[in-house]
Amino acid sequence: MISGIHHVTLITGDVQANVDFYAGFLGMRLVKRTGGYEDARQLHLFYGDYAATPGALVTFLVWPGGSAGQAGAGQVSEMALTIAPGSIGFWLERALSHQVKVEGTGQEFGETVLRLRDPDNVLIKLVSADLPVLPMPESDIPAEHRIRRIRGVTLLSIVQEETSGFLTRYFGFRPGPVDGKTQRLISDMGDVIDVRDAAGFWAGAAGTGTVDHVALRARDGEQVEAVERELRQRNSSLTNLHDRHYFTSLYVREPGDVLIEMASDGPGFTLDETLESLGTTLFVPPDTPDEEAIKVMLPQFGLPGDERVIYRDLIYTHRFFTPDRPDGSTLILLHGTGGDEADLMPLAHKAAPEATLLGMRGRSTEDGTRRWFRAFGPAIFDQKDARFEAGALHAFFEEAAGAYRLDREKLVALGYSNGANLLGVAMLLHPDMVRRAVLLRPVMVLDAAPEVDLSGVAVLVVLGEKDAFRAQGEKLVEVLRAAGAEVSVAVLRQGHELSPEDAGAIADWLG
Repeated sequence: MISGIHHVTLITGDVQANVDFYAGFLGMRLVKRTGGYEDARQLHLFYGDYAATPGALVTFLVWPGGSAGQAGAGQVSEMALTIAPGSIGFWLERALSHQVKVEGTGQEFGETVLRLRDPDNVLIKLVSADLPVLPMPESDIPAEHRIRRIRGVTLLSIVQEETSGFLTRYFGFRPGPVDGKTQRLISDMGDVIDVRDAAGFWAGAAGTGTVDHVALRARDGEQVEAVERELRQRNSSLTNLHDRHYFTSLYVREPGDVLIEMASDGPGFTLDETLESLGTTLFVPPDTPDEEAIKVMLPQFGLPGDERVIYRDLIYTHRFFTPDRPDGSTLILLHGTGGDEADLMPLAHKAAPEATLLGMRGRSTEDGTRRWFRAFGPAIFDQKDARFEAGALHAFFEEAAGAYRLDREKLVALGYSNGANLLGVAMLLHPDMVRRAVLLRPVMVLDAAPEVDLSGVAVLVVLGEKDAFRAQGEKLVEVLRAAGAEVSVAVLRQGHELSPEDAGAIADWLG
C-alpha cells in the first residue's frame, strides 16, 4: 500500500482573492477548474505543482459570499506546505510586502514554522523541511524558495487514539513522535498528519475558511476499492465510492468525525488536457443537463496578471459574467423568489450572448427564502418595504453605473417574478433609473400608482398564459402604459415558470 496525502480540499468565499493568494502569492499552478460533482453550479479549483502531482494538490470549493465556518473538533484545523530549510526569512519578507497576515514563527517537531492566514482566514503553515522537491511553475519566486509540496495537516479529534489507529490501519501511516497533545503520523512519502487531542474543544462548523476534507493516496482504483470493502465490513463507517474522472475516490469519516477521502494517483489531470495547458479549460461533470448554462453560472476570475473585474462594495451582493466578445451592453438581472445572482444568467446569455451580465442578490429573506422585499402572502406585499428596497435598487443602479463605467444607453434591467416586481416598483417611483427593462411574470405591487412620466422608457412584459398571477401582470402593463412607457407584451403558453421561449421573446425584443 502506498501512503501519503493526495490533496487537501478547503472552502473559499472569494474566488478572486483565493486565486491571487495561491497562484500569485504562493506561486502554485492552477492545474484544474471544474464544476462540482455534487453540484455542477459549484466551482472547484485545484492548485499544485507544474505537473499536478499528488502530494502537492490544494483544492477549493467556491461558495461565493458564503457564511464563515469555524474550525473545531471533527475538522482539519491547519494545512502545512513545505519550503526549503533556510527559506523562512524570504517568506516572512514576502508576506509583509504582500500584506498577508502573519501569525508568527515557531518550532514544531524540530522544524521551523511560519504561520500565515489566507484571505478566508485559514491558517497556512510554511514549514522548513527536507522533503523531495516537486517543480513549481515559473514565477517571481526564486526557484530555491518555491513551495515544494504539502507538508501535512492537523486533525482535531476528541478520540485521538482511535483516530490515529484508524489512519494507521487503513491508510498506511505509521506512528511518529509525540509533541504535547499532538501525535504525529508519517507516510511513505514523508508527509504527515498531526492528530491533536481536542477533548473539550467546540465542534467545528462547515463554511468558508475551513477545510472540507483531506484526501490520502492510493496507488490505483483497485486499492481504493479494496479499502472500501474492508471498511464496509466494520459497519460503523459509512463509505461512498465515486469515479471523479481524474481519480477514483472513497469518502469515509474517521472515529473523530473528520471527513477523509482516499484518492487514486491516476489517471491524473492530464486526462483531458496536455501538461502545458493544465488549468485553462473548464471541466463540467458528465451528464450535466445544460453544460453551457453551468459555464455561464460559475463565477469568473483572472489569473495573476490577467484582466479582471475589480468588485466594489455596493448595496447588493452581485456578480459579473463577461462573454468572450462583449458588445458594450449590460443586462442587470434580478432573480425570482429563492434564487441568487447567477439564476438568470443562462437565460440572459441565450437571449443576448454578447452582453455583459450583472446578476444581483436580493437581501430580504422570509423563512430562509431569499426575496427582494417582504410579502404577507400571495400577492399581498409590504408596501413600506417594497418602496424602501426600490430606493436601494435605484441607488445601486447609480453606484454600479459609476463604479463599473456602464454605458447607460446600453443598459437593460431584467427581472423575474419577485425580482420583476421590485423592478416595476422602482421604475414607477424612480423613472430615471433605467430606459429599457424586461419584466418576466410581474404583478402590480403598489396599492396606488404614482403620477409619473415614463416617456422614452421601453418595457417588455412577458406573461404566462396559464399563470395564476397573469391578471395582476396585465394590470401593471396598464399602469406602465398610462405613465407613457412604450410597453410590448408577449404571452407564452406557460405558467409562472420560465421556459426556453422566454429567451426567444427577449432576444426578439432586444433586436
